[in-house]
Amino acid sequence: MSALAHRRFLKMHGAGNAIVVLDLRGTAITVEPEEARAIAADPGSAFDQLMVVHDPRSPGTDAFMRIYNTDGSESGACGNGTRCVAFAMLDDPAMARPAESGRLTLETSAGLVEVKRVAERSFTVDMGRPRLAWNEIPLRDPFPDTRRIELQIGPIDDPILHSPGAVGMGNPHAVFFTERDPDTYDLARIGPLLENHPIFPERANISVAQVTGRDRIKLRVWERGAGLTLACGTAACATVVAASRLRMIDRHATVSLPGGDLAVEWRADDHVMMTGPVFLEAEGTLAPDLFRPGA
Repeated sequence: MSALAHRRFLKMHGAGNAIVVLDLRGTAITVEPEEARAIAADPGSAFDQLMVVHDPRSPGTDAFMRIYNTDGSESGACGNGTRCVAFAMLDDPAMARPAESGRLTLETSAGLVEVKRVAERSFTVDMGRPRLAWNEIPLRDPFPDTRRIELQIGPIDDPILHSPGAVGMGNPHAVFFTERDPDTYDLARIGPLLENHPIFPERANISVAQVTGRDRIKLRVWERGAGLTLACGTAACATVVAASRLRMIDRHATVSLPGGDLAVEWRADDHVMMTGPVFLEAEGTLAPDLFRPGA
């Protein structure tokens, strides 16, 4: 039987991004890709991202997080999920630790993430510095300027989308700006093609963005390893950075996604700050049958 059987989880969302939080602190248990896929496939625990909380690895941190997509692959960052983890670690009776403040330092494979409470169910996450060099994002080809890279989908003389900005925000992102409403694009068809384009050696999150004002952006996202989602915090951050680099907006904006709004600021110190809500939907335990061979 899987060591995950009967483990308690929280079903949450941040601006519509479906999040499951699983606390494995105090154990040596890890989640295998096939186990993450099994959890995602069950309606009661379905997620866009699975946030697994482990004991701290580095001095001065509160926990180490591993982040799984629905296909079992791992992600380096998830801003919406980080807010959910912060809420759980501060407020959930079974997860909260004594003498907690409103601030946490969490570690992921992409580095340290600072998060602080700004209201009862609202948190600000320091998403760190964006990676803008082609080999840091990473891209296959040495583009000297990643504000617009050579990539398009559709006919050469009349592409559906073209010349995205490329940004690394713990995950690789390609952001296509358009004057049309992002809802008019068939992102369910376009997204997989672009996610797996050879120009992205680690695949990429694909976003279609419409700048509707100097401080407002409408956004839809196809997430690497997860597909169409109602929200994606790292994509919102990457979009504000990409739009700012093109001087389409100032260094802050409200990003409207199908699941809700996120406030993003690219500060003068180069850190990207994202603020958004947290919602607790339910709690449950992982059924042993999820992990049976052939289940």
